[in-house]
Amino acid sequence: MKILFLDIETVPTPQSLAEASRQSPDGSIDEATIKKMSLSALYGRILCLAYAVEPPTDGPTELLCGDETTILTRFWDLAVDINLFVGHNVLDFDLRFICQRSVIHQIKPSREIPFSRFRSSPVFDTMHEWTKWGRDMVGLDALANALNIPSPKTEMNGSLVYPYYQAGRLDDIHEYCKRDVVTVRKIYHFMTFTSL
Repeated sequence: MKILFLDIETVPTPQSLAEASRQSPDGSIDEATIKKMSLSALYGRILCLAYAVEPPTDGPTELLCGDETTILTRFWDLAVDINLFVGHNVLDFDLRFICQRSVIHQIKPSREIPFSRFRSSPVFDTMHEWTKWGRDMVGLDALANALNIPSPKTEMNGSLVYPYYQAGRLDDIHEYCKRDVVTVRKIYHFMTFTSL
């Protein structure tokens, strides 16, 4: 079975920022608006996508970054023969965002990814699997801590992505995204009682 572990980081598009600035009485955009734009495929874009493919279980964590159309095209190239997609909140955010941005850019997916609920294949969402599809949302940091797995959120968290982006700290964002994938991989193997 071929498994793809993934995580994305997103920021507002320049167009959505310009529009929000025009609509603001003083031309400024508050943090809540920036977060909302970053989390919507209507107003945000993929800044980077970290991933790892198994087998082998010791395969490296890789990064797609740069132009969003290139990131999406390369993702769909990777996805062709994947049996299982794994991520944290990947059904409600990462995969959905990828699919929606693909439509916007008219990049045809190489395959169908079902967004079916209450199942663990072909998408294994560690958040939903942990809650057993309950209403609770559990963050990656909290789940990692509960399982005694090092958290990727020690130096950075999602709220810092846009400020780091503005400051030109792309390397820090890329490493943070890759650490999320490393953690998700460990959580998946912990939850499925398989060794890493």
